[in-house]
Amino acid sequence: MKTIIVPLDFSSESMTGLNLALMLANKTKSNIQLVHVIGKNSDGNKENSERENQLAKKKFEEILVKCKENGDINCAMNYNIREGKTFIEITDLADKFEDSVIVLSTHGESGFEELFIGGNAYKIASHSKNPVITIRGGKISSGINKIVMPLDITYKTREKVPYTVNLAKSFNAEIHVVTVRESKMKSIEKKLHQYSEQVAIYLDTHGIRFTIEHLYGNNLTDITIDYANSLKADMISIMTEQEKSFTNLLLGNYAHQMINKATIPVLLFPTYRLGELLEDFRASGVV
Repeated sequence: MKTIIVPLDFSSESMTGLNLALMLANKTKSNIQLVHVIGKNSDGNKENSERENQLAKKKFEEILVKCKENGDINCAMNYNIREGKTFIEITDLADKFEDSVIVLSTHGESGFEELFIGGNAYKIASHSKNPVITIRGGKISSGINKIVMPLDITYKTREKVPYTVNLAKSFNAEIHVVTVRESKMKSIEKKLHQYSEQVAIYLDTHGIRFTIEHLYGNNLTDITIDYANSLKADMISIMTEQEKSFTNLLLGNYAHQMINKATIPVLLFPTYRLGELLEDFRASGVV
């Protein structure tokens, strides 16, 4: 990653995303772009928009000063103030930077509660063509030592492997590959074992320390999180699983639940990127 996009609504909860971004940036030598989105005034009142813009600018300047005083900034940090729909403006900004990732905080304890900036966390993750890292809760670890990387039966599940490997290299982290399934069918079990063996070749080729575990249960999200918690893992890496509806792209059930339930950072790799990494996989014997 070269640029970390950090959406802020200036609530104390959203600042958790900034704390995570600072930790990532200091290790990966990435730059940080803070962003706040102002909703368009339905009455077209330019004075109100200008007032909100100036208030956001003041808060951003205070954040920059505080980070500098605390010695948190070891990278370039700038800010953007945009106007429009939050999820569109944020994903559009991320598209303008090469190798960018969006890091944001979610808040709300269940799917029935509002999340980041009025529910935009799911929309950002669903629409982003770049990886997204979400965090729920206030405590940020000082590094990433263990990454849990679940594999399911879908072909696309392995697309996140190279990106996760690059992140693991930056932190000298260990990757815990875990196959997850709800079915007892032998054909599914065999396919998942094949996937894990292929991924093991890739990880070994890239000098990554790893373990492999095979899990079965009634809820893939719960067994993944329980496994991550048992390891005291620092991150879970999954695909976004966008599902098409008549009017929109929706976040798949597994990713939706993971964002909502996990108390450690969740890396969501977009299905928009499917196929881009196949040559890298083939070169290392993964496919």
